[in-house]
Amino acid sequence: MANVKVYNLKGEEVSSLKLNDEVFKQEYNEALIHQVIVAQLANARQGTKSTLTRSEVKGHAKKPWRQKHTGRARHGSTKAPQWRGGGIVFAPKPRDFSKKVNKEAKRTAFKSAISEKLKSKELLVLENFDLKLGKTKELVAVLKNLNIDKTAIIVTKENNENVIKASGNLKYVDVTTSNLLNVYDIVACDKLLLTVDAVKSIEEAYKA
Repeated sequence: MANVKVYNLKGEEVSSLKLNDEVFKQEYNEALIHQVIVAQLANARQGTKSTLTRSEVKGHAKKPWRQKHTGRARHGSTKAPQWRGGGIVFAPKPRDFSKKVNKEAKRTAFKSAISEKLKSKELLVLENFDLKLGKTKELVAVLKNLNIDKTAIIVTKENNENVIKASGNLKYVDVTTSNLLNVYDIVACDKLLLTVDAVKSIEEAYKA
């Protein structure tokens, strides 16, 4: 089992933690990770866009003027796409973008992504993330102590209202819980910050 350092909010090393190799020491599978992320983003699409084709536009289909000898261009209907208020060519319609990925593939991709995060030294374990006031400057000070100046995701076992409140004004910081952490979250951030409780929760959920 791999040993990782555990830090406090001052950036000081306070202990170490053994990580389960079944979760945090898996081979990097870029193709599978890509497949799962594509499916995740596709499943997040609403697919509710809808505009009218020329056959759906209200009004009559009468020819606006005679074909010849008017000095104007030929037109057959004011519902045609070139008219203001006319129909749309290849109009987008509601559709289902969802893609199916089996459960085992998701689990494997998750373990592969988080193992790569650890291997790349982009994963930090904290003894806790208890902010007293829930102020933005308080969280900024913590991130400075941990030498984090890029995008980061803070993962706690349960919702921490003070952390959520403190991160509200920081565009480069997201907060989630261990049961909601997904492959896209792991890959998209530069630093993954896990509390000890969150690590144990993830190990419990993803160990074989």
